[in-house]
Amino acid sequence: MTFNTFLRHLRVGFNSIFRNGWMTVASVTSIVVSLFVLGVFIILVLNVNALADKADKQVQIRAYLNLNVDQKLREKVQNEISAMPEVSKVQFISKEQGLTDFRNSMGDEGKELLEGFSKDNNPLPDTIMVEVIEPTTVPFVAQKIEALNTSHTEQQPIMKVKYGKGTIETLFKVTRLVRNIGFIFVAGLAVMSMFLISNTIRVTILARRREISIMKLVGATNYFIRWPFFVEGTLIGLIGSVITVALLFVGYDRLAASIGSDFTLQMSLLPLSQLWQWGGLLIVLGVLIGMWGTTLSIRKFLKV
Repeated sequence: MTFNTFLRHLRVGFNSIFRNGWMTVASVTSIVVSLFVLGVFIILVLNVNALADKADKQVQIRAYLNLNVDQKLREKVQNEISAMPEVSKVQFISKEQGLTDFRNSMGDEGKELLEGFSKDNNPLPDTIMVEVIEPTTVPFVAQKIEALNTSHTEQQPIMKVKYGKGTIETLFKVTRLVRNIGFIFVAGLAVMSMFLISNTIRVTILARRREISIMKLVGATNYFIRWPFFVEGTLIGLIGSVITVALLFVGYDRLAASIGSDFTLQMSLLPLSQLWQWGGLLIVLGVLIGMWGTTLSIRKFLKV
């Protein structure tokens, strides 16, 4: 194909968009509606997944030490926990710091209630806070920490290990279920969108079957007929997907601004900068659907 022929195909395909005004509007609208619904679900699933990840990462293991554990043994246990390959961070909280944090978390009434406790009669134990690399390994790591008592026969350093047993397992099951359901919904909507948009483009080309038949009768090759329609379908997909992404991002930005006063909700929403790649994916999907719908539709009418 020469450069002039290529320009001719581009010009004809571009002009066809305006010449077939209402059919073009119908195709673009179909793309916008379908991709908009798909985009809303993608953004919703991404935010739910981010919230689930945040909840998973906030899971910590608390290893409470026995009251008679000396500093040397405590440091040894802390180093052993740090050396575990599943552990990402270890933090020691003294019983004095624990009492201070507990008193502050109770508010004014709690401060008065805990006024009688001091360094000499502090009932809280020293604590080692443990964070893991992979949240699902929390129960396993907790068992490993409890097993440290067996390696210290002279004195058992660990009094108790807590990580929310039972609740954490349920949390992991729920977050995994949310991710799987979200993926299934998005995949299903993507397939539905593809067929809805391609069928709309087929109707557009069906209305011009006479034009295709005349071009075939005067000797035009399939290749020569197909290219302008291919360009037209690509442009329709591009226009529809760009409009969709613009609507989605403007709407998401307005939503984030409207809940700006609610700090908790604002923190739970993904920043717009993390959604640009998904916007690009929707544009690529719209273009591919436009190309695919046109290719499938015109193949039938080229057999004259």
